[in-house]
Amino acid sequence: MSRAIGRTDVPAVPPPVPPGRRRWAELTGSWRAALRIARRESRRSRKRTALVLAMIALPVLVLAFLAASYDMAELTPQERVDRQLGVADAELRWLADTPVGQDGWGDSWYSRDSDHPATGRVTTAAELTTLLGPGSRVTEIRARLPLTVRGPERDENVEGRVLDLTDPLARGLVRFQAGRAPRQPGEVAVSPDASRRLDLRLGDALVTADRTRAYTVVGLVEFPDDLGPVVALHPGAVPRNDAPLESSWLVDVRGTVDAALVSRLNEHGVVVTPRHPTTPTARSSRTWFGSIRPGDTTDLSTGVLIAGLGLLEVVLLVGPAFAVGVRRRRRDLALVAVAGGDAAQLRRVVLADGVVLGVLGAAAGLVLGVGAAFASRPLVEQYVFGARFGGYRCWPSALLLLGGVAVLTGVLAALAPAWTAARQDVLAGLAGRRTPPPPRGRWLALGLALVAGGAALAAFGATRTSPAVILTGLILGELGLVCCTPTLIGALARLGRVLPLAPRIALRDASRNRAAAAPAICAVMAAVASSVALGGYLASDGARDARAYQPVLPTGHVLVNPVAPTPLPRPTLAEVTAAARAQLGAGPVAAVQAVTCAPEGDSAGYCYVAPGLPPERACPWLPGDDLPAAERRQARADPRCRLHDTDHYGGYVETLVDDGSALPILTGADPAVTAEATAVLRAGGVVVTDPRYLRDGLVSVQVSRVEAGPDQPDTVGELPGYALPAAIGQPRMLLSPSAARQLGLRWSTTGWVIGTPAPPDQDRQERFTTALRSAGPLSVIVEQGAAPRDVSPLLLLLAAAAGLITVGSAGIATALAAAEGRAELSTLAAVGAAPAVRRLLAICQAGVIAGLGSVLGIVAGLGTAAIVLFSVNRRYATSWPLSEPYPFLMPWPVLGVLVLVPMVAMLGAGLFTRARLPIERRLD
Repeated sequence: MSRAIGRTDVPAVPPPVPPGRRRWAELTGSWRAALRIARRESRRSRKRTALVLAMIALPVLVLAFLAASYDMAELTPQERVDRQLGVADAELRWLADTPVGQDGWGDSWYSRDSDHPATGRVTTAAELTTLLGPGSRVTEIRARLPLTVRGPERDENVEGRVLDLTDPLARGLVRFQAGRAPRQPGEVAVSPDASRRLDLRLGDALVTADRTRAYTVVGLVEFPDDLGPVVALHPGAVPRNDAPLESSWLVDVRGTVDAALVSRLNEHGVVVTPRHPTTPTARSSRTWFGSIRPGDTTDLSTGVLIAGLGLLEVVLLVGPAFAVGVRRRRRDLALVAVAGGDAAQLRRVVLADGVVLGVLGAAAGLVLGVGAAFASRPLVEQYVFGARFGGYRCWPSALLLLGGVAVLTGVLAALAPAWTAARQDVLAGLAGRRTPPPPRGRWLALGLALVAGGAALAAFGATRTSPAVILTGLILGELGLVCCTPTLIGALARLGRVLPLAPRIALRDASRNRAAAAPAICAVMAAVASSVALGGYLASDGARDARAYQPVLPTGHVLVNPVAPTPLPRPTLAEVTAAARAQLGAGPVAAVQAVTCAPEGDSAGYCYVAPGLPPERACPWLPGDDLPAAERRQARADPRCRLHDTDHYGGYVETLVDDGSALPILTGADPAVTAEATAVLRAGGVVVTDPRYLRDGLVSVQVSRVEAGPDQPDTVGELPGYALPAAIGQPRMLLSPSAARQLGLRWSTTGWVIGTPAPPDQDRQERFTTALRSAGPLSVIVEQGAAPRDVSPLLLLLAAAAGLITVGSAGIATALAAAEGRAELSTLAAVGAAPAVRRLLAICQAGVIAGLGSVLGIVAGLGTAAIVLFSVNRRYATSWPLSEPYPFLMPWPVLGVLVLVPMVAMLGAGLFTRARLPIERRLD
């Protein structure tokens, strides 16, 4: 066969690929293959996939539910205006007698005449229709007013709204559910919540608490902006008062509300809320950081850190599932390495599991959360927000962030198993042998450094009272303990050689499977440490508050005051005494009389009456001074600057007029002291509760007057005095009636003080106020004493949350260990082990996870609480005035629950584990 001379067959050479594009193609191809492997693995291991999806999707579901509910509850400007106007064209408020300016929606306004400040005025419908022009209609909406009405068991407080629901303009503000609109002053319409609370039906009578008015219920209406107890009153039922800023007007104009009409009304001092803004207005856009004020950065950082703690907890809970999945796939991963896959590609295969499961968990959580928010919208409106929502929305930017966090959670949970898979022995993986890599000392060193640094940072944050810094220190400390936990597990496994068979195997498995056991132990530790630390702080804070508590009255005594000025006559001392003895089982009752400088009903003058402190007894430094360290030390050493009862109340001394009848009830003085003080008062003297004000048997009384005209000079009187050696309550000065007349003062009854043998409960207090309901609403203050704040429910709630995480972590880790150790259980059955060995082994595995995590968490939590409290006390020790230090108390409710939780986890593992050992046929 002949060939052409000078011709050669040369194959075509492809053009060279740039190195950057080749690396990008390799990277994308590697991730594409890894994601395909992860998707296949998720289908093969359905139970493990379901477990990981549940743990990732649950927090996403809750947060998506909250985000969607909040977005629907946050009305847009147009939705808010539509709800505010109903069917009207605009709302008018005549707020000033001078020209005003306003924004497009009428939310904010200002007076354009700076020399003449804006003053409100009472407006009539005729004035407004004259301004609006012919063909306009208006209807008045009065300000909301509180009402106290009779209920089936006790008096109830409801909100009253005064508007004419027969007018179509006002009718658009409500949704009628039954009945009709009130047509005369004696008729009302009530909301569904008021109907249920007051047990009212159409045609029933609604009676006020003082029994002065009775109304007939003719309608059942709902106000979209308030789903609570509301009563709609006819305008004739409440006479118009002359107070400004008490009403607004809904208007219907001929044509549209344009810029010219708004400008004309603004010239007369009228602020307009139109249905559509007539001037460009900045629309509110919800962003994560755009609306944050500089003062909110601390709250934002604290919230971010708390969210970071929650993310760390989820990562630690999900991590064991990925670790077990890697061990069960070690042969597949070894085949990838044999086929030429490097360490980076092996890591991508495992990280792809986190990506796939994170995406699936995020999708499931977001869909279920938004669906739950839409489905439960009526219940959330009624019982949480108390108002109807706007349109159906779901806050896409927040959901996108939540989805990203869910994917990040999956990737972080798979990160440690990915590094372990990249370091495994290929030959051991092909043979099916487990060869856990030896622990590296640098992780222990890093963990100890993080623990020390986190403790120091938390202590520093405690001295600066910065929650963000404290939480940062706690996170660093917990991360340090996470790094130290594998080494601790290995040490315990070596010490377990002397234990019986089941606990020895459990410790050995935990040591060999540290990638799964360590995250579960750390999850328990993090939850327990947080609850113990917070419980210790709450217990100490409650004890500190109890020590620093300054009672107002002796324990059990009652102070009764009218809530507000009322046209109703005040009850007499005899009426109060009779009601107190009948309903409260009271003993002595006395009137509390305060000094005044003007006749009753005359508000032209004001005065302040207080005892004068001798100059040589006054502290040279004020508590608010920013003193240098040297002067703070001098102030702490000066006996004149010791903390007195007066300082707890900011230097205020309550001045009363008394002839000795109220003194023992107010101060709790014993009979001998009461007799001496009463004798001084009857002789025209003064009684003080702080001995510093008494010098040479006299008390200097200073009267500072501020009249309508120029300030008058102060009046100072030296009066015979008596100082109570030990008095309960706030600092007081009691003037005798003759001493008050000598100083030119008057007095009036402002309340009553009642002596009772024990603090009356809420039911007896309500019966007492009901007996005096003819006098209007009363304020009842009961002195309960310096009992420490009861934080037991909160502590138990914290312990329950930590216990739930402990039991869940132990159950997950035990189930994964049982699935991983199935071959070893078969070996135990083959050598003749009893069936109960499997159950005992499960109990020991749960005990290792829950017990070790709880012990580490309790130690870490107590250490954290001690560091924080010690640091705060150190800061208080160098401050002035001296403050009550925080005692270190053990949170026994939390510790008691957390000690029992490991036993519950072990009991659950024993009950839910089958005793029968599996028998499998294996071919080698």
